[in-house]
Amino acid sequence: MKRIVLPVALAATALLLTACSSSGSSTKAAAAPSPTAKTYGCLTGEQAAKGSFALDAGTAGGTGLDAYYRDSDAGGARTGVIFSHQLSGSLCEWAPVFDEFTKAGYAVLAFTSEGDVTEGIKASAVRLKEKGVTGLALIGASKGGTSSLVAAKLDSPLPIKAVVSLSSPDVFNQLNAGLAVKSVKIPTYFAAEEMDAPFAANAKELYDASVAEDKQLKIYPGGNHGAPLLKDGALPDVKAYLAKHAPAAG
Repeated sequence: MKRIVLPVALAATALLLTACSSSGSSTKAAAAPSPTAKTYGCLTGEQAAKGSFALDAGTAGGTGLDAYYRDSDAGGARTGVIFSHQLSGSLCEWAPVFDEFTKAGYAVLAFTSEGDVTEGIKASAVRLKEKGVTGLALIGASKGGTSSLVAAKLDSPLPIKAVVSLSSPDVFNQLNAGLAVKSVKIPTYFAAEEMDAPFAANAKELYDASVAEDKQLKIYPGGNHGAPLLKDGALPDVKAYLAKHAPAAG
């Protein structure tokens, strides 16, 4: 038995080296980004190739965030809409309505973040400014709405023309929208569905505390939360509100 141990060991070593070499090549190949990886599970390959990118929102907001940008259908959009998702969500929450906004003349930018969303909004504004956008509308769902309301109070690379808050709590972690709305005069649209507790009550509380110009509150029937409100009746109202306060033409 001792006579065959060495050849077998050598053969095993050779196979191991071959496998390691092959594995190294596969690792290098897998490290290169592929169009499929950029779809995030909700975009087409063509959309991903044109608009998927990594957003750097810094230490607090997160680096290398999944993000997607699309210009208006006509091109050269002057107003951009930044979408912020709800807790444990992603940019894909907004994919069903991208077409509606780009057809209306807006550029859209959505990102996925579990960090400080206000920093993600700021980084998104920088990106849109680089694309020629001159004004913003912020649309956020739940914690993304809370973040959007707070972001409207902070310094922004571009002027924020309107904010849409969908099913937003007045406070999320360190973000206090209930305090922010007491000083932000940017036109703000508050919405929730009546069976979505406590967020319908939160929407009314935020609306009552808000000093925004032409603020509006809409409580829709149903129990949906966040982004689904747009497909459940809110989209025409939101588009009309933006057309008035953050028109696509700038």
